[in-house]
Amino acid sequence: MTIAGLPQGADTPATRLADVQQHIGSACRTSGRDSASVALVAVSKTFGADSITPLLAAGQRRFGENRVQEAAGKWPALCAEWPGVELHLVGQLQSNKVAEAVALFDVIHAVDRPSLVTALARALAATDRRPRLLVQVNIGNEPQKGGCAIAETPALIASARAAGLQIHGLMAVPPAETDPAPYFALLHKMARDLALPEVSMGMSGDYPLAVQLGATMVRVGSALFGGRG
Repeated sequence: MTIAGLPQGADTPATRLADVQQHIGSACRTSGRDSASVALVAVSKTFGADSITPLLAAGQRRFGENRVQEAAGKWPALCAEWPGVELHLVGQLQSNKVAEAVALFDVIHAVDRPSLVTALARALAATDRRPRLLVQVNIGNEPQKGGCAIAETPALIASARAAGLQIHGLMAVPPAETDPAPYFALLHKMARDLALPEVSMGMSGDYPLAVQLGATMVRVGSALFGGRG
């Protein structure tokens, strides 16, 4: 995609954003989907306002952070300057950070255990904020990763609903250095079987494939921001 006023081949935040959007559009066309059905979440963890602002200026409004404390240190000022930001928590959430997360984030991707359901229900009862909630699934059954076990996911969703929480979808990170396609397909099937509309999967190295296999949200960092040093 060519950006007006920029030399062909220029590497800028605007051209990187356009390139990712183009790949999402192409993947949607391949799979017979509307590109508007896929939300691009720019994962800005470890990057400061000077790196984030050019993407905001280029029109990007969905951003993802891994840590509540880091997000709290930079996003209130950015949101005040750039209206319309939708902030996603894409990393693990500690129970003692739940109230702060509910106050700050619009989407929380990391609901993964009963104690977190309890903490979220308590925090939501104390505020009128209603962030969208996704259950994180340990799709590769990896002991070092967070996420709810596949077999336990329906029960966790049922307990969340019983506590008054509305679960909107599923999120997962496939095992590294493996073909992600079977894991993407499985997560999409799980979401469909559970009648959940949102499927958060796919990162910089595999987001076009994730889109072809049903992602409604892709979490892209390095393809937009470059290396994290």
